[in-house]
Amino acid sequence: MSGVFATARIRASADGRGGTSLPVLESDGPLALRRTRAVGDEARVLLVGAMSGPLGGDRFAVEADVGGGARLRVGSAAATIALPGQTKDEARYDVRLTVADGGELHWLPEQLISAGGSDLSVSTRVDLGADARLVLREEQVLGRVGEEPGRLTSRLVVKVAGRAVLDQELACGPGAPGGWDGPAVLAGHRAVGQLVVVRPEFAEQPATARTLGEQACVMPLAGPAALVTALAPDGLRLRRVLDEALADLGIR
Repeated sequence: MSGVFATARIRASADGRGGTSLPVLESDGPLALRRTRAVGDEARVLLVGAMSGPLGGDRFAVEADVGGGARLRVGSAAATIALPGQTKDEARYDVRLTVADGGELHWLPEQLISAGGSDLSVSTRVDLGADARLVLREEQVLGRVGEEPGRLTSRLVVKVAGRAVLDQELACGPGAPGGWDGPAVLAGHRAVGQLVVVRPEFAEQPATARTLGEQACVMPLAGPAALVTALAPDGLRLRRVLDEALADLGIR
């Protein structure tokens, strides 16, 4: 098996002065982490791709650990484009997020684009303390303009205090189970996204299930969490829908 193996790591801790420190900010190969200006008590980090990919056979991973009382916001400098490589091997991108009681994480990467001929499996696993807070955004665009998508499999698991509140998987593109592009799944759309919002107050007052426009909805989860799912013809309109959903939930 050939390909690039890389793991980037972030650890955020309360600094004892009302702010957040970053004792671990470890880049690796094509995964470059850059500290940006903090806002209030929130530390901010940008993930910068230092090379193309992931390509066939690559194994990328990002790990973030947020301690109690710490607040961290992570974004990315540009979209991630899954591309075909010199081998036919599947590429993998694993994200592992941990937030302790009293910690808060906003995980807001740019879009993932599945280019024609690529084969990528994405896995995101989040473990939260009972009083942790989370805003997580995922956006996937199937193919560049005028291009058929590659194969993309995405799994998202979120646990609060050890109990799963969300465990779902979506497979799209060539070789995916039949029906992924049909009316029960994407209905011909080429951009799909979701927001997972975890707030302790949702345990007492769950989010209200509702639609947002024609192609998005808010659903309370079995725990202190809510899920927004959206479809759109393209990535630009998908972002607009998800931004409106964040505002609707009162999140900045």
